[in-house]
Amino acid sequence: MQGFCGFNAFAAPQDANGPRIAPALPARPGTANARGMTAYKSGDPTTLNRLYGRAKGKPLRAGQQDLVDHLLPQIAVPAEGPVTAARLFGFDRPLHFEIGFGGGEHMAARADMLPDHGFIGAEPFLNGVAQALVHVSGDPHLAGKGGTHPPLANVRIHHGDALEVLRRVPDGALSFVYLLHPDPWPKARHAKRRMMNDGPVDLIAAKLKPGGEFRFGTDHPIYLAHALMVMRRHRHQFEWLARTADDFLVRPGGWPETRYEAKARAQGHEVWYFRWRRK
Repeated sequence: MQGFCGFNAFAAPQDANGPRIAPALPARPGTANARGMTAYKSGDPTTLNRLYGRAKGKPLRAGQQDLVDHLLPQIAVPAEGPVTAARLFGFDRPLHFEIGFGGGEHMAARADMLPDHGFIGAEPFLNGVAQALVHVSGDPHLAGKGGTHPPLANVRIHHGDALEVLRRVPDGALSFVYLLHPDPWPKARHAKRRMMNDGPVDLIAAKLKPGGEFRFGTDHPIYLAHALMVMRRHRHQFEWLARTADDFLVRPGGWPETRYEAKARAQGHEVWYFRWRRK
Protein backbone atom coordinates (compact mmCIF):
# COMPACT_ATOMS: atom_id res chain seq x y z
CA MET A 1 0.00 0.00 0.00
CA GLN A 2 1.26 3.46 -0.86
CA GLY A 3 1.51 5.61 2.21
CA PHE A 4 2.36 9.19 3.08
CA CYS A 5 4.68 11.03 0.68
CA GLY A 6 4.39 8.16 -1.79
CA PHE A 7 6.22 5.54 0.24
CA ASN A 8 4.97 2.22 1.45
CA ALA A 9 5.06 2.02 5.23
CA PHE A 10 6.46 -1.50 5.01
CA ALA A 11 8.64 -1.49 1.89
CA ALA A 12 10.57 1.03 -0.19
CA PRO A 13 8.66 2.09 -3.37
CA GLN A 14 9.97 2.06 -6.92
CA ASP A 15 10.25 4.77 -9.59
CA ALA A 16 11.71 4.98 -13.09
CA ASN A 17 15.23 5.26 -11.75
CA GLY A 18 14.98 2.26 -9.48
CA PRO A 19 13.99 1.89 -5.84
CA ARG A 20 13.47 5.03 -3.81
CA ILE A 21 14.55 4.72 -0.22
CA ALA A 22 11.91 5.26 2.42
CA PRO A 23 12.90 7.62 5.26
CA ALA A 24 15.73 5.88 7.08
CA LEU A 25 15.28 4.74 10.65
CA PRO A 26 18.03 5.64 13.12
CA ALA A 27 20.45 2.86 13.91
CA ARG A 28 20.28 3.30 17.67
CA PRO A 29 18.54 5.36 20.34
CA GLY A 30 19.57 8.99 20.57
CA THR A 31 20.17 9.43 16.83
CA ALA A 32 17.98 11.13 14.25
CA ASN A 33 17.38 10.55 10.57
CA ALA A 34 18.29 13.07 7.89
CA ARG A 35 14.89 14.75 8.02
CA GLY A 36 15.07 15.32 11.74
CA MET A 37 12.01 13.16 12.37
CA THR A 38 13.63 11.71 15.50
CA ALA A 39 11.29 8.73 15.58
CA TYR A 40 13.71 7.00 17.94
CA LYS A 41 15.13 9.55 20.35
CA SER A 42 15.99 8.42 23.83
CA GLY A 43 12.93 8.36 26.10
CA ASP A 44 9.19 8.46 25.48
CA PRO A 45 6.03 9.08 27.54
CA THR A 46 6.44 5.76 29.37
CA THR A 47 9.83 6.82 30.76
CA LEU A 48 9.42 10.60 31.05
CA ASN A 49 6.68 10.12 33.68
CA ARG A 50 5.28 13.61 33.37
CA LEU A 51 2.51 15.42 31.51
CA TYR A 52 3.09 18.28 29.09
CA GLY A 53 0.71 20.96 27.87
CA ARG A 54 -2.04 22.89 29.61
CA ALA A 55 -3.90 21.43 32.56
CA LYS A 56 -6.74 23.98 32.46
CA GLY A 57 -8.11 26.62 30.10
CA LYS A 58 -10.77 29.26 30.58
CA PRO A 59 -12.98 29.09 33.70
CA LEU A 60 -15.67 26.42 33.58
CA ARG A 61 -19.32 27.35 33.33
CA ALA A 62 -21.36 26.76 36.45
CA GLY A 63 -23.01 23.66 35.01
CA GLN A 64 -19.68 22.17 33.96
CA GLN A 65 -18.16 22.83 37.37
CA ASP A 66 -21.13 21.12 38.99
CA LEU A 67 -20.51 18.03 36.84
CA VAL A 68 -16.82 18.01 37.77
CA ASP A 69 -17.71 18.30 41.45
CA HIS A 70 -20.52 15.74 41.55
CA LEU A 71 -20.65 13.48 38.47
CA LEU A 72 -16.91 12.94 37.97
CA PRO A 73 -16.38 11.34 41.41
CA GLN A 74 -19.19 8.88 40.62
CA ILE A 75 -17.70 7.69 37.32
CA ALA A 76 -13.98 8.21 37.97
CA VAL A 77 -11.57 5.34 37.43
CA PRO A 78 -10.40 4.12 40.87
CA ALA A 79 -7.13 5.73 41.90
CA GLU A 80 -5.52 2.40 42.77
CA GLY A 81 -5.77 -1.27 41.94
CA PRO A 82 -6.59 -3.19 38.77
CA VAL A 83 -8.78 -1.58 36.14
CA THR A 84 -11.16 -4.31 34.99
CA ALA A 85 -14.60 -4.41 33.41
CA ALA A 86 -16.04 -6.21 36.42
CA ARG A 87 -14.69 -3.61 38.83
CA LEU A 88 -15.82 -0.63 36.76
CA PHE A 89 -19.17 -1.88 35.46
CA GLY A 90 -20.15 -4.81 37.67
CA PHE A 91 -19.66 -7.55 35.10
CA ASP A 92 -17.33 -8.56 32.29
CA ARG A 93 -17.86 -6.79 28.95
CA PRO A 94 -15.67 -5.65 26.01
CA LEU A 95 -13.46 -2.76 27.08
CA HIS A 96 -12.43 0.30 25.05
CA PHE A 97 -9.71 2.76 26.11
CA GLU A 98 -9.31 6.27 24.67
CA ILE A 99 -6.02 8.06 25.29
CA GLY A 100 -6.61 11.81 25.46
CA PHE A 101 -10.30 12.09 24.53
CA GLY A 102 -10.29 15.86 23.99
CA GLY A 103 -13.89 17.01 24.42
CA GLY A 104 -15.22 13.45 24.62
CA GLU A 105 -17.31 13.55 21.43
CA HIS A 106 -15.85 10.36 19.99
CA MET A 107 -15.93 8.47 23.29
CA ALA A 108 -19.54 9.43 23.99
CA ALA A 109 -20.70 8.59 20.48
CA ARG A 110 -19.01 5.19 20.55
CA ALA A 111 -20.44 4.47 24.00
CA ASP A 112 -23.89 5.39 22.70
CA MET A 113 -23.41 3.05 19.72
CA LEU A 114 -22.26 0.14 21.92
CA PRO A 115 -24.19 0.25 25.22
CA ASP A 116 -23.08 -3.28 26.16
CA HIS A 117 -19.41 -2.30 25.97
CA GLY A 118 -17.41 -0.41 28.59
CA PHE A 119 -15.46 2.76 27.78
CA ILE A 120 -12.52 4.19 29.69
CA GLY A 121 -11.29 7.65 28.76
CA ALA A 122 -8.29 9.54 30.12
CA GLU A 123 -7.65 13.26 29.62
CA PRO A 124 -5.37 15.64 31.57
CA PHE A 125 -7.07 18.85 30.37
CA LEU A 126 -9.81 19.81 32.82
CA ASN A 127 -11.92 21.67 30.27
CA GLY A 128 -11.97 18.57 28.06
CA VAL A 129 -13.03 16.44 31.02
CA ALA A 130 -15.84 18.89 31.77
CA GLN A 131 -17.06 18.76 28.17
CA ALA A 132 -16.98 14.96 28.21
CA LEU A 133 -19.07 14.98 31.38
CA VAL A 134 -21.69 17.04 29.53
CA HIS A 135 -21.95 14.24 26.97
CA VAL A 136 -22.08 11.55 29.63
CA SER A 137 -24.75 13.36 31.65
CA GLY A 138 -27.07 13.80 28.68
CA ASP A 139 -28.14 17.21 29.99
CA PRO A 140 -29.70 19.04 26.97
CA HIS A 141 -29.31 22.43 28.65
CA LEU A 142 -25.56 21.99 28.86
CA ALA A 143 -25.13 20.32 25.48
CA GLY A 144 -26.26 23.40 23.53
CA LYS A 145 -26.54 23.42 19.76
CA GLY A 146 -24.38 20.33 19.38
CA GLY A 147 -27.15 18.07 20.63
CA THR A 148 -26.76 15.47 23.33
CA HIS A 149 -26.64 11.78 24.08
CA PRO A 150 -28.81 9.84 26.52
CA PRO A 151 -27.16 9.49 29.93
CA LEU A 152 -24.29 7.06 29.42
CA ALA A 153 -23.81 4.43 32.11
CA ASN A 154 -20.98 2.66 30.29
CA VAL A 155 -18.29 5.37 30.54
CA ARG A 156 -15.57 5.82 33.15
CA ILE A 157 -13.24 8.84 33.13
CA HIS A 158 -9.77 9.50 34.46
CA HIS A 159 -8.69 13.13 34.80
CA GLY A 160 -4.95 12.70 34.45
CA ASP A 161 -2.27 10.53 32.86
CA ALA A 162 -3.66 7.87 30.52
CA LEU A 163 -0.59 5.67 30.82
CA GLU A 164 -0.93 5.41 34.59
CA VAL A 165 -4.39 3.87 34.15
CA LEU A 166 -3.44 1.81 31.12
CA ARG A 167 -0.67 0.11 33.09
CA ARG A 168 -3.28 -1.10 35.59
CA VAL A 169 -5.44 -2.74 32.92
CA PRO A 170 -4.76 -6.51 32.83
CA ASP A 171 -2.84 -7.69 29.79
CA GLY A 172 -5.09 -8.79 26.95
CA ALA A 173 -8.19 -7.13 28.44
CA LEU A 174 -8.92 -4.42 25.84
CA SER A 175 -10.89 -4.76 22.61
CA PHE A 176 -10.11 -1.26 21.29
CA VAL A 177 -7.57 1.48 21.99
CA TYR A 178 -8.01 4.95 20.46
CA LEU A 179 -5.36 7.64 19.98
CA LEU A 180 -7.08 10.40 18.00
CA HIS A 181 -5.46 13.70 17.09
CA PRO A 182 -2.86 13.69 19.87
CA ASP A 183 -0.63 16.68 20.40
CA PRO A 184 1.90 16.39 17.52
CA TRP A 185 4.81 18.04 19.32
CA PRO A 186 6.22 18.94 15.88
CA LYS A 187 9.66 20.14 17.00
CA ALA A 188 12.32 17.46 16.69
CA ARG A 189 13.56 17.98 20.23
CA HIS A 190 10.05 17.23 21.53
CA ALA A 191 9.57 13.98 19.59
CA LYS A 192 9.97 11.88 22.73
CA ARG A 193 6.83 13.55 24.14
CA ARG A 194 4.67 12.05 21.38
CA MET A 195 2.33 9.34 22.53
CA MET A 196 3.02 7.42 19.33
CA ASN A 197 6.39 6.04 20.42
CA ASP A 198 7.81 2.60 21.11
CA GLY A 199 7.06 2.50 24.83
CA PRO A 200 3.36 3.43 24.57
CA VAL A 201 2.87 1.18 21.52
CA ASP A 202 4.38 -1.77 23.40
CA LEU A 203 2.04 -1.03 26.31
CA ILE A 204 -0.97 -0.82 24.00
CA ALA A 205 0.03 -4.12 22.39
CA ALA A 206 0.24 -5.78 25.80
CA LYS A 207 -3.22 -4.59 26.86
CA LEU A 208 -5.06 -5.45 23.64
CA LYS A 209 -6.43 -8.94 23.24
CA PRO A 210 -5.48 -10.87 20.08
CA GLY A 211 -7.65 -9.45 17.32
CA GLY A 212 -8.16 -6.21 19.26
CA GLU A 213 -7.92 -2.95 17.35
CA PHE A 214 -5.70 0.12 17.73
CA ARG A 215 -7.05 3.24 15.99
CA PHE A 216 -4.97 6.33 15.31
CA GLY A 217 -5.96 9.59 13.64
CA THR A 218 -4.03 12.77 12.86
CA ASP A 219 -4.06 15.77 10.54
CA HIS A 220 -0.40 16.65 11.17
CA PRO A 221 2.05 15.51 8.43
CA ILE A 222 5.05 15.34 10.77
CA TYR A 223 3.15 13.15 13.21
CA LEU A 224 1.88 11.03 10.32
CA ALA A 225 5.39 10.24 9.06
CA HIS A 226 6.60 9.68 12.62
CA ALA A 227 3.73 7.28 13.38
CA LEU A 228 4.36 5.24 10.25
CA MET A 229 8.01 4.83 11.17
CA VAL A 230 7.16 3.80 14.72
CA MET A 231 4.51 1.30 13.65
CA ARG A 232 6.88 -0.16 11.09
CA ARG A 233 8.96 -1.36 14.03
CA HIS A 234 5.91 -3.07 15.53
CA ARG A 235 4.87 -5.27 12.62
CA HIS A 236 5.43 -8.31 14.83
CA GLN A 237 2.60 -7.05 17.07
CA PHE A 238 0.18 -5.33 14.68
CA GLU A 239 -1.35 -5.87 11.26
CA TRP A 240 -2.24 -2.72 9.33
CA LEU A 241 -5.83 -3.19 8.17
CA ALA A 242 -5.57 -0.92 5.10
CA ARG A 243 -6.18 -2.74 1.85
CA THR A 244 -6.16 0.11 -0.68
CA ALA A 245 -4.38 3.44 -1.00
CA ASP A 246 -7.57 5.28 -0.08
CA ASP A 247 -8.26 3.39 3.13
CA PHE A 248 -6.37 5.78 5.37
CA LEU A 249 -7.84 8.87 3.68
CA VAL A 250 -11.49 8.13 4.47
CA ARG A 251 -12.90 7.90 7.99
CA PRO A 252 -14.12 4.31 8.52
CA GLY A 253 -17.66 3.53 9.54
CA GLY A 254 -18.21 3.56 13.29
CA TRP A 255 -15.52 6.21 13.74
CA PRO A 256 -17.31 9.37 14.98
CA GLU A 257 -15.82 12.72 14.11
CA THR A 258 -14.01 14.64 16.85
CA ARG A 259 -14.07 18.41 17.19
CA TYR A 260 -10.34 18.49 16.44
CA GLU A 261 -10.95 16.63 13.19
CA ALA A 262 -13.77 19.01 12.25
CA LYS A 263 -11.54 21.99 13.02
CA ALA A 264 -8.72 20.53 10.93
CA ARG A 265 -11.00 20.01 7.95
CA ALA A 266 -12.40 23.54 8.32
CA GLN A 267 -8.82 24.79 8.06
CA GLY A 268 -8.29 22.78 4.87
CA HIS A 269 -6.09 20.08 6.44
CA GLU A 270 -6.03 16.52 5.21
CA VAL A 271 -6.94 13.96 7.87
CA TRP A 272 -5.54 10.42 8.03
CA TYR A 273 -7.10 7.37 9.71
CA PHE A 274 -5.30 4.18 10.71
CA ARG A 275 -6.52 0.84 12.04
CA TRP A 276 -4.16 -1.87 13.25
CA ARG A 277 -5.19 -5.32 14.48
CA ARG A 278 -3.30 -6.95 17.34
CA LYS A 279 -1.71 -10.19 16.17
